[in-house]
Amino acid sequence: MLELGFWCFQRRYCLVSGGAKSIVLIGMMGAGKSSVGRLLQRRTGLACFDADELVAAEFGRSIPEIFAKCGEERFRDAETEVLRKLFLPQPIIIVTGGGIVLRRENVDVLKRLGTVVWLTADDATLFERASRRGERPLLRTQKPRATFSQLLREREPLYAAAAHFKIDTSALTHDEIADEIFDKIEALAPLER
Repeated sequence: MLELGFWCFQRRYCLVSGGAKSIVLIGMMGAGKSSVGRLLQRRTGLACFDADELVAAEFGRSIPEIFAKCGEERFRDAETEVLRKLFLPQPIIIVTGGGIVLRRENVDVLKRLGTVVWLTADDATLFERASRRGERPLLRTQKPRATFSQLLREREPLYAAAAHFKIDTSALTHDEIADEIFDKIEALAPLER
């Protein structure tokens, strides 16, 4: 039965997307991009690539170490390079870092890669989730809550401009988020033909 369920999700996604579009997840830290990306991978059978993990592998260091030793600008350069390498002949799931939208070039690449999904939540929920792990380099400030809110205010218009659609993850399970992603992609499909 599990195999049949997997096939149905995979078939639905391929029918909906025309078999050629990747799913790109953007949003602030704490939005659930990594968890939802892994779930989409299981449900569609598509490969999943996490841009932050790819950058960390390039450097052989964790993201906090890259920020500390090389600086944010060098990290952003590497992030852009990794993104350029994700043009593959088959659709994939792409999980991005929260700051991917800071460069217009990245947004252009994301839109060419596939359907861009902005995962969001209310400010308090995002901050609580992002703070669970103490390894967020941009939150290592005297006032992490104020820093987070400022970053969110600056980035929200960039996410809005980059995304094909937005999903508020505040009160949804990962499965509900995945279902909503499929529903919205299905609704977009006739518009893109």
